[in-house]
Amino acid sequence: MRHGGEKTTQAERAEKPPKLLDQMRESMRVRHYRKRTEETYCQWVRRYILFQKRHPKDMGEEEINAFLTHLAVKDKVSASTQNQALSAILYLYRYVIGRDVGDLGNVIRARRPKRLPVVMTREEVKLVLDQLSDEKWLMASLLYGSGLRLMECLRLRVQDLDFSSKEILVRDGKGGKDRRTMLPQALIPVLRDHSLRIKHIHEKDLADGWGRVELTGALERKYPNASAEWRWQWVFPQENRWKNKTTGDEGRHHVHESILQKAVKAAVYKAGIVKRVGCHTFRYAFATHLLMNGYDIRTIQELMGHKDLNTTMIYTHVLNKGGKGVSSPLDGL
Repeated sequence: MRHGGEKTTQAERAEKPPKLLDQMRESMRVRHYRKRTEETYCQWVRRYILFQKRHPKDMGEEEINAFLTHLAVKDKVSASTQNQALSAILYLYRYVIGRDVGDLGNVIRARRPKRLPVVMTREEVKLVLDQLSDEKWLMASLLYGSGLRLMECLRLRVQDLDFSSKEILVRDGKGGKDRRTMLPQALIPVLRDHSLRIKHIHEKDLADGWGRVELTGALERKYPNASAEWRWQWVFPQENRWKNKTTGDEGRHHVHESILQKAVKAAVYKAGIVKRVGCHTFRYAFATHLLMNGYDIRTIQELMGHKDLNTTMIYTHVLNKGGKGVSSPLDGL
């Protein structure tokens, strides 16, 4: 018999069921949710529990409504933030607790403003790019020249660049979809030189006993040597190797998104542009400028990776004749 002060044995600890958030993380990994989505959903579930101070299995529609209403009325969150919180809570009940939530009709919804994207002119794009240099210029040029999202650009691997076909393969984009987009001719020589430089870095890492990158899904288990192969390396690796303090292993991740975000913000300031411009604004400009050049909107939809054509249609607002193709009467005077 175990005395009162004796610690719980390892076997007894193993018999304890995992905590709720650990169950949720495991469930999301089985369904191949992104790491960032997993972290965000768990944060919302934690906030929901702390708000109600009860276990979710003992709560239901009324408590969910109260939390969502609090977010809209007291915290004044945006509609997208409120919907994100709702998605996290619904996931918890459906896949972790195993219960479908009923009517949520009484919840006060945060208003979703109808905002149009900020788009730079070609001259403004050039001004901003001129303030960037080296790798940061190359990454920003890909955002504009290929219509990539920020993380799609940073997660590019060497084999995703097809110089002969002038294409980029975007793997596991938004919604878990792959797509192909254009590789600008003007960037091919620069990317070739860049590839030679990072290949030299990779070869040095291999010589030092490292040179491996993280692979997604079950690839690392199926192909144990793939992570050291050149084709799987990041196009934009970090400058310094990370080190696992527990195992002592070293490797390189891709460049952190904050590095390019800060560089673009500083470049916009130096260029004297007063518009609210960020990394994603280059993608907006990509779609808008293609439309202005007369390209078919469905082609642009495929290049952007939009599921709904209406998402692509929003870029027609910046065309010279307006979204409906109507000219101002003043222009005829």
